[in-house]
Amino acid sequence: MKWNMLGCFLAFTAILLTGCMYPQEELAKNQIPYQDQIQTVQTAVDAFREDNGGILPIKTKEAETPIYQKYPIEFKKITPKYIAEPPGNAYENGGVFQYVLVDVETKPAVKLFDLRMTEAIRDIKLRIKTKGYPPYKEQIAKNVFSLDFKQLGYKKDPFVVSPFSNQNLTFVITGSAEVYVDYRPDLYQAMKKTDVKVKPGEDIRSILVEDSMFVPAYSLPYTWDSKKKEPVFLEE
Repeated sequence: MKWNMLGCFLAFTAILLTGCMYPQEELAKNQIPYQDQIQTVQTAVDAFREDNGGILPIKTKEAETPIYQKYPIEFKKITPKYIAEPPGNAYENGGVFQYVLVDVETKPAVKLFDLRMTEAIRDIKLRIKTKGYPPYKEQIAKNVFSLDFKQLGYKKDPFVVSPFSNQNLTFVITGSAEVYVDYRPDLYQAMKKTDVKVKPGEDIRSILVEDSMFVPAYSLPYTWDSKKKEPVFLEE
């Protein structure tokens, strides 16, 4: 009897362990970007576009939507005819990436918008709301500021990991209390590796996008200061 009980206990424990391991494995799959998945979606988008007279399978967004969030792919329009289901790392399938299109007017290309940054920004905004006002620290550019994170209760300044360089990126805030990721370190590295000539007032974020699977999520426009040899926020 004791052995039967022990056997049941061990079997039950094994089931629990298996149940705990499975979501972790699925979670890992949902957080990894794969080039072949992007290519599969690209093929589906291209086929849909060809069959529908140039129309793209995207969700309708308001005109003022930030450029890299403006053209999310609507998988309902391409499944199951052009693709069996959304990739496992897609938001629609429990993943952490929003599949979006860039260069929609010329050559629509599939890229990934990393939604994991959403949680960090949401936490900052919640703390600002709790405090009652944003604790601005220094003015970086016109209508762009750094934050005093200690006043928001952080022991260390929060950051997100860049999908472009894997370095830590911090946050900035506008006068209207909108929080953004600061991509200046990434842009500085990218500009040092290219010989592209930047026109005065030209947005240089596309340099990050060209040779990457990603778009700069929650970013403000930047340009290049040819005198200081550094990226700066693009003032409107």
